[in-house]
Amino acid sequence: MTTETRRKIVINTSYETFCVSHAAFLRLRELGQKDALKEEDLGAYWPQAASPQEPSLNRCGQGIPRDDQRLVQVVEELGVQANGHAASLRVVEIPSDVAWEIEKVGGREQVSETHRTWR
Repeated sequence: MTTETRRKIVINTSYETFCVSHAAFLRLRELGQKDALKEEDLGAYWPQAASPQEPSLNRCGQGIPRDDQRLVQVVEELGVQANGHAASLRVVEIPSDVAWEIEKVGGREQVSETHRTWR
């Protein structure tokens, strides 16, 4: 019996742009996620930034790699409270040896195996 190792990736299943909530952004900083530490904390300017209904100006975490272990951890920890403005984040698992990419299909993200393309 072989045990296949898996990779976790965060996708956005809503039709809007990927982003995390201000609460998730602060947790990523607390965990030392390097991209979150470099990003300006624009959410600090909005008092309601930690509510489930994120203000539209809070677009935190867009530059964080989707397979970042800390990002996955925060999305799993916070659940729906990790969702940024109009986002619906989900963790998906794929085999770790697969070359992958995130595609938008019908406006929603999915993880696809990378294939060669010629044009």
